[in-house]
Amino acid sequence: MKPRYSLEGRTALITGASSGIGAHLAALFGAAGARVLLGARRKDRTEEEAGKIRAAGGEALAVELDVTDEGSVIAAYDAAEKAFGTVDTIVANAGISRDGRSTDVSAGDMQAVVDTNFSGVYLTAREGARRLIAAGSRESGAGRIVLLGSITSFANHNGDATYAAMKAAVAHLGRNLAREWVRMGINVNTVHPGYIETELNADFYKTEGGEAHIRSFHRRRLTAVEALDDPILFFASDASAMVTGSELIVDDGQRL
Repeated sequence: MKPRYSLEGRTALITGASSGIGAHLAALFGAAGARVLLGARRKDRTEEEAGKIRAAGGEALAVELDVTDEGSVIAAYDAAEKAFGTVDTIVANAGISRDGRSTDVSAGDMQAVVDTNFSGVYLTAREGARRLIAAGSRESGAGRIVLLGSITSFANHNGDATYAAMKAAVAHLGRNLAREWVRMGINVNTVHPGYIETELNADFYKTEGGEAHIRSFHRRRLTAVEALDDPILFFASDASAMVTGSELIVDDGQRL
């Protein structure tokens, strides 16, 4: 099925693209016509995902990327520009979790979540904006940045305090960056997914605790990753020219 929104002519960088939501979005963007840069630390995995996009007739390149390292972020954008030109569409998806009650989570684990889930988003968006502005985004209005938040930023749970706090920080960062770059032709929007089964949590959802978590949702189901397709494609496309500083929750009502 052809994606609802076209990304023809766009060059997109997706972070955390070695598995899960990031890999899914990379394939989606390729099918929508974008030239796709798949960024992650596990380059062997992104090479595999990029190969699938090319096999389907798209253009894709795997770039090694550690979003916690400014030098790595800069190098990834350099590689992207060398291959495809200026990146005009950025999806800051990379994230990690270190679950546990706050009294038990180590300082190192807490910092790792902060570095990846907040600082990594900041560095990814900032470097992209710098290059967009230099390439004339103020005149073209071509800049699109989509940040991945989470419904955990709206809830109070046990065991994910740092993760949830950083996702809330991402949402506020998105609003501030949208305001800062509104005259620079760069739109910044945030999507908050609900609980989605990925490679990282699939085993948990097969346990008694995971099944109980699913039963706690009103519709007794996880959010399908495909539910993100149209919202994120919209924010990445020309159709969202007049939408910036917005947030959208896609969770099948799980937070209600």
